[in-house]
Order: sequence, then C-alpha cells, then structure tokens
Amino acid sequence: MRFVLPAALALATVAAPAIAQTQPGAAVASRVTAGTYAVDPAHTQVTWALNHMGFTILEGQFGASEGSLTLDPAKPQAAKVDVTFKIDELSVTSAKFAEHLKSKDFFDAATYPTARFVSTGVKVMGNKAVITGNLTIKDQTKPVTLNATFFGAGTNPMSKKLNIGFRATGKIKRSDFGVGAYAPVVGDEVDLTINAAFTAQ
Repeated sequence: MRFVLPAALALATVAAPAIAQTQPGAAVASRVTAGTYAVDPAHTQVTWALNHMGFTILEGQFGASEGSLTLDPAKPQAAKVDVTFKIDELSVTSAKFAEHLKSKDFFDAATYPTARFVSTGVKVMGNKAVITGNLTIKDQTKPVTLNATFFGAGTNPMSKKLNIGFRATGKIKRSDFGVGAYAPVVGDEVDLTINAAFTAQ
C-alpha cells in the first residue's frame, strides 16, 4: 500500500495539463504592432509622493478613467498618448484625509473631478523615451516631461488581446496647478510615477 499514493501522484502529474511557467509580457519591441490602444483602467495609475513637513514621505494614487495610445513601431517618434485620471477617486491611507484632499483646499474634486495628460512630443532611445506633454489639473495646464521605459508587450491570456505597458517618472510643482496649500511647509515638489497599460482594440 505504501507505493499506491506515490504512484497515483506521479500518474496525476503526467495527466495534468501543462501550465505556463513564464509571464506573457516582456520588453520585446517586435511584439508591438501599429494601431491605437485603449488605456486599461484597472492596471493604470499615477502614484504621487511629496515631503510632508520634513517628517515623512506622503504618497497617494489616482487611477485612470479613459485614454489611448497611438503607436507605430516604424515611427516611434510619432506616438501619441492621452490619458485622463480620476481625481475624485484618489486613494490615500485615510478616508478623512482623502476627503480633505478632495475639498476646495486642494483639488476641489467636485468641480474638477479629473486630470488629463496629452503628449506633445516623444523622443525614443531604444526601450526608453522622453515624453513631453501638457498636464491639466483644476483647469490649469502646464508642460510636463516624463521619462518613460517600455515595460512589456504580449498577448494577455485572459482577454486574448495584445497588451502594452510602460512605466514613467516625472516631477511637478503642485502650486503650478492651484493645489499648493500649506507649501512650503508641506513640500511643493511632487514626484510622479506612472504605470500605464494599454490594450489593442
């Protein structure tokens, strides 16, 4: 009897269907095809971080609501990106603090529920790019530069569609956008990290 269980397990292992052991996405440019891709709201977010009174780094997030990426691997410099973020659904670790940030003291999210980034130029260097564009928060539009890295592309095994992902970083001054309350006691310079996913249509 002591050989029955090991034998059964071995048989089950042989009979079980093969499961992929690698992730479907990788930073392989040849996987990218020309076209317009829709932003994936569930997997796109901007994380912001600033110095809170010299005591700690304060962070929060905005998710994307809509947007697109138009891309042709043969003409990467002509790429265009347009993404809208949900200010009125910002995420921090305290519900009370979130309400304060959404108040008229800061974002006035009831009046200005979204922010938007629209690219104006792209300079590509291998798997990296410098993206210039206009960021609009509270109807204040300012130029912003993002340093982007091609993170990966591949067929999503769930949707069966081509997915493309990028990671980008940049800096802004919140006071430029009418969100400068308590500066400079609370830091004015904000570090941005954007993780953006797009899906072929």
